[in-house]
Amino acid sequence: MTDVPPTTPRLTGGDFATAFRRLVTAISAVVVGQERVVEELIVAALARGHVLLEGVPGLGKTKLVRTFADVCALEYNRIQFTPDLMPADVTGTNVFIEARHESRFEFQPGPVFTNVLLADEINRATPKTQSALLEAMQERAVTVAGRRYALDEPFVVLATQNPLEMEGTYPLPEAQLDRFLFKVITERPDSATLERILIITTGSTEPQAHEVIAKADLLRLQAMLRAVAVAEPALRYVVRLVEATHAHKLVRLGASPRGAQAVTLAAKGFALAAGRPNVELADLRRAAVPALRHRLLLSFEAEVEGVTPDAVLEEVIAQAEMGS
Repeated sequence: MTDVPPTTPRLTGGDFATAFRRLVTAISAVVVGQERVVEELIVAALARGHVLLEGVPGLGKTKLVRTFADVCALEYNRIQFTPDLMPADVTGTNVFIEARHESRFEFQPGPVFTNVLLADEINRATPKTQSALLEAMQERAVTVAGRRYALDEPFVVLATQNPLEMEGTYPLPEAQLDRFLFKVITERPDSATLERILIITTGSTEPQAHEVIAKADLLRLQAMLRAVAVAEPALRYVVRLVEATHAHKLVRLGASPRGAQAVTLAAKGFALAAGRPNVELADLRRAAVPALRHRLLLSFEAEVEGVTPDAVLEEVIAQAEMGS
């Protein structure tokens, strides 16, 4: 693993907010009109979490991931998920090496051995291949032929997903969905934003991403986020929020404890990004929807009525705040 040099000066809360804004500005200069998505992606990455980006093709999801890796000076690999992709194509495999004096099996690392892994169109692969990422996402390691290989830090999976109603897609298993800290929805741009995109991307030159933060500083920002204290009333709010997802009449399966952790960690990131050393209710509200929308299994009645997880979460948030 990559360690933070102990002799380097520690960052302050103001440094976090400044670095966060620099990242948002640098990425938004290349990926136009997606500032909310950019902010949520950065918060999740600084919380050492993974992100599932959902949206129809052509909204810049792949470009967003590559740009994030570039501005943070991180190693980047991309896997195009297809129905014929095999688990070994993700994790790597043992290859037989035949030499003159010695023959042996040697591990050849797969593309998962990187800092930023783009799992492009992850729901076009079969569930078996999707599941090859489970150990890497949770334990930051992979096991091949009984041997465990640790991944370098930072490690973040940024997966893109087409809406499930599109042809040729497979739903992600609940266990894998639960390992994404955020599910971020990319929306179609409005007319003014689309015009800006055309001006920027159809000229003789396009804006290029440039490094604005070093890998070592990114690791420090991650450590700083973890060190933020959360007051007991805020923790009780998160507990009420998660319990309310189980009690809602249109929910078959509510959020897991990992969902409560996701809300708490993301709220720390939003607080520091705003220049505050403490978590406020507004931070928890902002974190709740992207952290929980993919963890709810709605009832058949909800699907028939066209009720979305976001709509359910709006009711759940209101109910949690009534108990405060």
